[in-house]
Amino acid sequence: MTIAVLGATGMVGGRVIAEAVARGHRVLALSRRPADADADADAGQGAHVKPVAVDVNDSAAVGEALAGSGPTGAADAVVLAVRTFPADRDFLVGATRTVLDAAARLGVRVLVVGGAGALRSPGDPGLPVAHDPAYVPAEYRAVAEAGAAQLRTCQDHTGTDWVYLSPPAVLEPGDRTGRYRRGTDTLLTGADGRSWISAEDLAVAVVDEVENPGGERHITVVHRPSI
Repeated sequence: MTIAVLGATGMVGGRVIAEAVARGHRVLALSRRPADADADADAGQGAHVKPVAVDVNDSAAVGEALAGSGPTGAADAVVLAVRTFPADRDFLVGATRTVLDAAARLGVRVLVVGGAGALRSPGDPGLPVAHDPAYVPAEYRAVAEAGAAQLRTCQDHTGTDWVYLSPPAVLEPGDRTGRYRRGTDTLLTGADGRSWISAEDLAVAVVDEVENPGGERHITVVHRPSI
């Protein structure tokens, strides 16, 4: 497959690219300031990755980038992995709408790596995680609410095949174990009560979903320890 990754230089985007290439896929690595192609070659990605400079809010540029050219060709699937901190809700919603519009014109599926704030709280299904201080400290509430707005943007968009993947409450660099537990629209926790996954294992879940799409629109994952 050819997978377009927007937010290619970010924590999640970079790991999604590495995971996709390791599985033999081609990648269109889209970002405002693409990584150096020579660095990709040094990392063993080389011809499998095509860095593309694009403004995610430029509809024409995004559509052109997804249509592709050269050996990678057009995208078969799109991963949107753009986050903002401090929160920029207007940017996030606008970028999401732009990508959904472009993907709809090309007839390709979009996987949006969103935020945990869009999930339901495990202790109270009527409480959004964005408003649950047990999982979202006050200083991160605006970021969590922006993620919830991003999900609503997907839900309001017609004519596009999309899935919204919410990470657990804590997402950080770590090890790739290949183990995770999957759920739908409610935050998952481990046996120890911790809601966590490494960015490497989130990338595994992303590429798994791209390769074998499930039937749900909103999914989440959490680390699953070895037995």
